[in-house]
Formats: sequence, structure tokens, C-alpha cells
Amino acid sequence: MAPKVPAIRLNNGLEIPALGLGTYMATEEEGIAAVKMAIDEGYRHIDTAYFYQNETQVGQAVRAKIAEGVIKREDVYIVTKVWNTYHAPEHVEQAFQRSLDNLGLDYIDLYLMHWPTGWKFSGWSPSDFMPMDAAGRTINSDVDYLETWSAMERLLETGKVKSIGVSNFNSEQLTRLLAKCKVKPVTNQVECNPGINQRKLIDFCRQHDIVITSYSPLGRPNLTDPVVGTEGIPKHALDDPRVVGIAKKYGKSAGQVVLRYLIELGTVPIPKSSRLERIRQNIDIFDFQLTADEIKVLDGFNTGARTVPFNFSSAHKYFPFKLEY
Repeated sequence: MAPKVPAIRLNNGLEIPALGLGTYMATEEEGIAAVKMAIDEGYRHIDTAYFYQNETQVGQAVRAKIAEGVIKREDVYIVTKVWNTYHAPEHVEQAFQRSLDNLGLDYIDLYLMHWPTGWKFSGWSPSDFMPMDAAGRTINSDVDYLETWSAMERLLETGKVKSIGVSNFNSEQLTRLLAKCKVKPVTNQVECNPGINQRKLIDFCRQHDIVITSYSPLGRPNLTDPVVGTEGIPKHALDDPRVVGIAKKYGKSAGQVVLRYLIELGTVPIPKSSRLERIRQNIDIFDFQLTADEIKVLDGFNTGARTVPFNFSSAHKYFPFKLEY
């Protein structure tokens, strides 16, 4: 029997499942198969993005499982995101509609601003996603993320999206947004794993009733993104004998211990996998609890080193990683 995933109440009264499936780089047939497997194994929260180029596959898998009677639409929580090149208010609604059409669903549960950094718009194809100059830096727009957020607030009035949130925002950017917004973001999705445990940002968001979603929760053990270097990445918690020892104590894997740690920090991890065994393991973390001493061991890996540093956009005035949190 599939594990039951608890739900977390959001600041708008709706709920989000406390663990989801990440789908970055899960495209084509692999993406469809992964989402289908995940739904069969009890996942009810699927995270995608326009930038990932797999919304069509995610939607196809979800609709197939609805057709099979495994789930109803209201049983599954679908998250997608507006990309950096679509921050201008006139593009936000178009970007949202494209995502909705790709998914082939009646509504989206949560729509996120993928980054606070707006880039030059030059079209809708994947070749337009990363506008770069000759020096390999992003060509930025001067769109203020507050304008983007206002356009996202208007989307709520259509009934086609239930909640809106942000991703990769730091505490100063959230403070500025909270001072101006009509609708408070329900979530902030950020990199969160033992190497960068985000405790300060988690505490800040908790004070404002914003849930942290943890992407790269296992620290991207397979570094396949060419813009990410290995320099400065700490020794991985998954390989540490102390973490392996904790895992043995509970009859779990080191990965399950890390995901449990993120649950206990109060975050919503979204591990990505396309392998059935790993998909099963990643959701099977709600039948044990770490002790205070074990949490301290995991805390010891925190260096603040990012596996997704996004340095090619560091000249942007809204680049979020110049602050500690």
C-alpha cells in the first residue's frame, strides 16, 4: 500500500502535499513514465515548469491516471512556473495559458515566479529561453518582479489557478513583495539540502506564513547541468558514514534520512527521480522521526554552498544570491 503523505495548510486555507515529485530534465517518454509511476506509488504533488519543456508529458501522465480511475483531478497538486523571459505583465497571462494548454488540464494548483530576475523577451521557443551576450551573461530586462507579481495576482481572478507563489527569492525581496502585494505568496521554492539547509530563510518565511519548498533536496548527486561546477560543493551527506549509520538504525537509505531531515525542518521536498525503486524510497519517509542529535549531524553539512549558483545572471539587479538568505 502506498504511503500516505500528509498535507500542509497554506496561508490561503488550501493545502499542499508535504512531498512532491520534481521533474527537471525528465522529458519525453521518461517524463511520462516517471509521473505515472509516481502517481501509482502515492505521489499527489507534481512540480514542473515551462522552462523544463515537459509540461506536455506531465499533463499526459496525469490525464492518463485520471482516465484509469487511479486519481481524480482534485486529488493531484500540479505546480508550474513563469519563466524569466516572460516577466513583463503583458507576457505573464500568455505564459500561463501556454502552460495550462501544455498540461491539458482545467486549472493549475500553484503558479510560481521561477526567479525574481527578468530577462529580455524574444519569443516563445526553447531557443529564446536563455538570452545571452557575447560574454555568456544573461541579457536582462528592467521589469520589476512586483509588476510580474501583480500580473500573477490577476490570474487568480480567472479561476484557472488556485494559488500563486515565488521561487529563489531572498528575504529582502520577499519583504519588498509583502509590503506591496495584494495576495501573499503561499510558497517560496528554493534549493534546500544539508549543504544549504536554509534555516534562516525557513524561519523568516515561517514568520510570514510562507511554506518553503525544497528543490535539489538530495543536493543534486548527479551533476549534469553544464552551468554548475563542482568547486566548493561539500562532501555529500549521502556518502557520510554517520548518515549511513542513522539510515541503518531506521531501516532506511541515506537519501530517505536526508528527505526526512528536510521534512523536520518544515519544508516540502520535491526529489526528482525516474527510477521506480528511488521513487518508492523517496515517498516512504513518514513512518520515522529523527532525534535532535541526528538532526544536529545533518545540520553539520551546512556550508551555504549552492549546487545551483546561477552565476551567469549575477549581474542582474535582482540576483537573489548576494545575501546570506
